[in-house]
Amino acid sequence: MGRLILLGVEVDPLTMDELNGLIEEAVRDGRKIIIANHNLHSVYLYHSDSKMRAFFKKADVIHIDGMPLVYWARALGYRVSSGQRVTYIDWIYSLASIAETKGWRIFYLGGKLGVASRAALRLREKYPRLEIRTHHGYFAPEENGKILADIAVYRPHILMVGMGMPRQEHWVLDNLDKIQANAILTAGACFDYVAGAIPTPPRWMGRIGFEWLYRLMSEPRRLWRRYLWEPWFLLPLLIGDVVKRIRRNS
Repeated sequence: MGRLILLGVEVDPLTMDELNGLIEEAVRDGRKIIIANHNLHSVYLYHSDSKMRAFFKKADVIHIDGMPLVYWARALGYRVSSGQRVTYIDWIYSLASIAETKGWRIFYLGGKLGVASRAALRLREKYPRLEIRTHHGYFAPEENGKILADIAVYRPHILMVGMGMPRQEHWVLDNLDKIQANAILTAGACFDYVAGAIPTPPRWMGRIGFEWLYRLMSEPRRLWRRYLWEPWFLLPLLIGDVVKRIRRNS
């Protein structure tokens, strides 16, 4: 299955194994790729932020990170499975395991001071030979050059940028020419979950599309707008998809 257009954005319905394979190809060929992702929050930001649109235009791969998009694809008649929804809470462990085996270096940029380093320690407990460095995401603009220099010296195969949407996408777009890495991943709060700074939703809730409810209950002040207000602005896009589907079938 090729690239789909859902709610006015492009997505690639890929599995975790397929994404790992794309990273392996980029490392092998010495190329630089951007692996982005879409959920309902990013769809909302995409349509309201021109810089987000510019970022996604640069992305080589845009995987699905949200069961609502999977369900919507199915409703439109596409054969998309739950295995084609890849979230970093699950993917990070597969990625770390492969990185340890293949000797890939990972650099994680994001999170509050001390959180990313704590997550890295936890990952090394599971994968002792994993090569990983981190830097928190709360840095001043004048520190940006030094961070880019640190990344360049380390030369990671995988750079994970976890500063939340849309800041992480803006940062990648602004610094893309200076970033030296084979695969650039926008990873959100991935390491916050690994470090235990944010409670991890039960995985069964993610598989049936109710992970958002757990997150909302865990962080209502931060997330109420994302989950209770933003989806209403996607309604015209939803109607547009239905109209296009009807026209194709008529």
